[in-house]
Amino acid sequence: MVQEIELVQKETIVDCKFLNDIQLNQQENLLQQIKDATILGNSHRTKVTIIFQDDAGIKRVDTTIWASGAKFICLKGGLWIPINRIIEILI
Repeated sequence: MVQEIELVQKETIVDCKFLNDIQLNQQENLLQQIKDATILGNSHRTKVTIIFQDDAGIKRVDTTIWASGAKFICLKGGLWIPINRIIEILI
């Protein structure tokens, strides 16, 4: 059974919960995708598609990544998504 991917607005990410321990099949080059997306966000203000999973299910958001750290990415507006919950970034 394929799970539906819910499109969410960036502003609603603040309502997402990341409390449960979930094992994901992440894209094997995810860290490089994050690096590339961060460069595009900072130099060209380019939006990317981030597919991630919160405690309620798989979601998709089209937004700009402003910064990334060891455990989180930061979106425009100071919103954060844990890297261990990101499945893939589509540039």
